[in-house]
Amino acid sequence: MVRTALAVAATADPRDVPVGAVVFDGSGRELARATNAREATGDPTAHAEVLALRRAAAIHGDGWRLTGTTLAVTLEPCTMCAGALVAARVDRLLFGAWEPKTGAVGSLWDVVRDRRLNHRPQVRGGILEAECAAILDDFFRARR
Repeated sequence: MVRTALAVAATADPRDVPVGAVVFDGSGRELARATNAREATGDPTAHAEVLALRRAAAIHGDGWRLTGTTLAVTLEPCTMCAGALVAARVDRLLFGAWEPKTGAVGSLWDVVRDRRLNHRPQVRGGILEAECAAILDDFFRARR
């Protein structure tokens, strides 16, 4: 699933940080995919995870509740995205590279495991970490 997110990240608009996110249903069927689009759209909330969750909710069949789904993303989600996947009731989060500066799934914060929340997804991070970090490193190296 993270490999699919990596393939999605490779299609990102060259102006945006290449993060790919894919939502899968309980049987592993892809529901939605997205890349970051903040620069392309001028929308500060246009992170790959949020866009993929919006698209998946439109077709999932249970309104905004994405119960039974898995979100695979190439980078540890930020606070906004971690909160969105909790609010959407995503069952499982899989991610690649850790984000020590803004990560909210264990690095800087741990939003998804906060016991005060009414939903806590299963989490597995560091999947294909080197490959996921490399696409980001290449993007930022080209900007310097």
